[in-house]
Order: sequence, then C-alpha cells, then structure tokens
Amino acid sequence: MKTSRISGFYNMTVEERRKLLHEMGFLTAEDLNTISNRSSLDLETADHMIENVVGTYELPLGLGLNFLINDKDYVIPMVIEEASVVASASHIARIVRESGGFRTEATERVMIGQIQVVGCPDFLEAKEAILRQKQTLIEAANNAYPSIVTRGGGAIDLDVRILNEEAGSRFTQMLMVHIYINTCDAMGANIINTMVESLAPVVEDLTNGKVYLRILSNYADRCLARATCIISPQLLRTGDFSGEEVRDGVILAYELAASDPYRAVTHNKGIMNGIDPVVIATGNDWRAVEAGAHAYAARNGTYSSMTVWSKDEEGNLVGELELPMSIGTVGGATRVHPLAKASLEILGVESAKELAQVIVAVGLAQNLGALKALATDGIQKGHMALHSRSVAIAAGATGEMIDIVAEELIKQKQIRVGKAKELVEEYKK
Repeated sequence: MKTSRISGFYNMTVEERRKLLHEMGFLTAEDLNTISNRSSLDLETADHMIENVVGTYELPLGLGLNFLINDKDYVIPMVIEEASVVASASHIARIVRESGGFRTEATERVMIGQIQVVGCPDFLEAKEAILRQKQTLIEAANNAYPSIVTRGGGAIDLDVRILNEEAGSRFTQMLMVHIYINTCDAMGANIINTMVESLAPVVEDLTNGKVYLRILSNYADRCLARATCIISPQLLRTGDFSGEEVRDGVILAYELAASDPYRAVTHNKGIMNGIDPVVIATGNDWRAVEAGAHAYAARNGTYSSMTVWSKDEEGNLVGELELPMSIGTVGGATRVHPLAKASLEILGVESAKELAQVIVAVGLAQNLGALKALATDGIQKGHMALHSRSVAIAAGATGEMIDIVAEELIKQKQIRVGKAKELVEEYKK
C-alpha cells in the first residue's frame, strides 16, 4: 500500500529504505537501479547538458515523508546539503496530516513573454497600434510554435505598457509588450522565447520603434500555486510549551517577518529551504523559482513574508503560502537527468500544476518547522543534533564511528571539527 507515513524510516539503512520504497510501489525496478548507482548522471549525458564539463557534482537525495495533500499521499524527493531540512519538513507534515493534511490549488499555467520597444515616435499611438492587432499577433505567436497549440496551450492574451513616461525620468522611455502563454506541462522557456522572437519584426513595423529584448519573464504572477493548513493547537505542544504558546509564538514570528525586511529575508530563505530541494530533485530551474518567489514577496512595494500565519475562531493555527511556480514535468532536465525522472516517478504527479501544489505545501511545512523551533527550544537544538554527523565525517569518522563521535559532540555541547578530530583519534587508539 502506498502511504507517505513510513514509521522508523530514519533508523533504516539506505539499502533497507530503497527496498521498502520498491516494495511499496514508489520505486520501479528501473528507478531503484537509477538511485542505487554511484553516479546516476553519466559523463556523456552531463557533457550534453552544459558546456565545458569536467565531472559531476553530487548532493544528498532525501525523502520528505508524511505528506498528505488534497487527501493524496506523497513521498517527496528533496535534494539539499543542509542538515535538518528533510527531517523538519517530515515532522511538520506528520502534524498537519493529523489535522487533515494540506489543501492546495493552482491557477492555469500561464507564463509571460516580454518584448521591449524603444525609439517610438509616438508611444501612445504605438501602444494602440499593437492593441489593434492583438488577435493577429496572438495568432502569429501560435504559428511560431504550433506543437504547444496542439497540446492545448499556446498564446492566449496580450497587453502593452509604457514605461518611464514621466517627465524627468532618468530612464529611457520604452514600450513593453506582454504575451501570455499557456505552456501546459512545460516550464516553457524555449516556447516563450521562440514566440516573442518571432513577433519582433512585426512589432517594429507596427510601432516604428526598435525592438531590443525578446525573452520570458520569470515573474510568473499568472502561474500561481497556493497551500493552506489548519492545525489544532494540541498537536503543537512541545516540551514545556503548550500548544497555544507555540501557536502564538509562530504567529508573532510571522508578524515580525511581515513587518521587517531584515527578518523577512531569513524567514523566506527557510521557506525556500523546502521549495528548492524539490525543484532541484525534479530537474527544474530553482533560480527562476527563487527569483519569482522573492519578487512576489515584494509585490506590494515592501519585501515581506511569503507566508501568512493566523488564528481562526476555534483557536487553530492557520497557515497560507501562495507563490509563482514556473516549473514543468516535461522538457529540459526533467526528462534528461536520470534522477529527475526517478524523482517524478516517486512523486507520482500527473501534471506541472500538481507538482506546483506539492512544492508550495513543502515550503509551508518547512516554514512552520523553522518557526516552531524558534518559538520553543531555538533553531540550534535540532539543527546541531543533525549537523553533528556532518562534523564527525569532516573530522575523518567513518562507519559506526560517525554516530559515536556525533553523540559525544552533542553530549559535550562542542559541535566543532577540532573537537571531533580529538574524539576520532581517541576512538582509533
């Protein structure tokens, strides 16, 4: 039976985890072989993905467990080097699971292509000329990439803005043409860029101006995904802290991030700690997702919290996260990198829209994990307990010595490489 609630997974060996995932149906025999290989990305494939290849660079691939999203179980591949992220997300997912799981939704998959026009003799007339030919331009864009139309997508709308028209502006006045394109299950960069480049000569003729940039925008504010959760305070009880105290502490932490950009940056980095690993695991462009997310956090004129945390009438903790999500399940590295393909199989998502919803749910979980820790014992207790293993390895510990040295570092409250080296030398005597 497929379920993301796998008890004791952390205590299993890597081989035991792989075997269990195969038995549960999350991994096919081919996927099992892929993730078991020492280097799943062979040099020949890597050499065709980017330029000047000299090798490959591996990061840990872990699994976020316990996720129940829209009543469906997900085991979520996460690629990240930072200790405690996967554990924290899985811990919060278990708590949210007991409250009914995450609820998510997403808009249609509409991305944006931009065409920059300068030097128009009359910018208002140029704008009107473009709008008069709106339908013709949309049809021309679709003719440039007919295969996306066949799949049910393509250019669907167009608008025009005049930038820097105020008297005394220090920037050049310009016209910005936006083409809105349904990219279906593709992230769509090649589709969008092909379309806007094809329109450039027509736009120049219509405006009597000069076209410079023709490229997609990574600020995909018409391609949004949203996650929410409602948690009973009794499920938040931690040590000597009551559930109500934890709830209130989380809300106050959010209010600080919503009020202060200095805190908001770190707060939002914690959210991306959950989002980026899934984007990377599935072969998507995490830089594009990061850029769009941070721009969305400043959409009201001030950089602020990406999440919203509040209390409902019953006293439950309510969390919300909405972000642009320019990802895909076809094209690019998603179907070229062997581990990206295996990760999508493990996830079992059927569309880019579904993947986007999973990703924002993980971001919301990771944010709550960080805020819950900050509101109770502090972020270092759990983080350093996991980080101690990395320190032990850096000091030369291997095999069973890793756990022994890590436990002693925690016991002595000296989680540093120098101390770890001393312990390793003692252990070898």
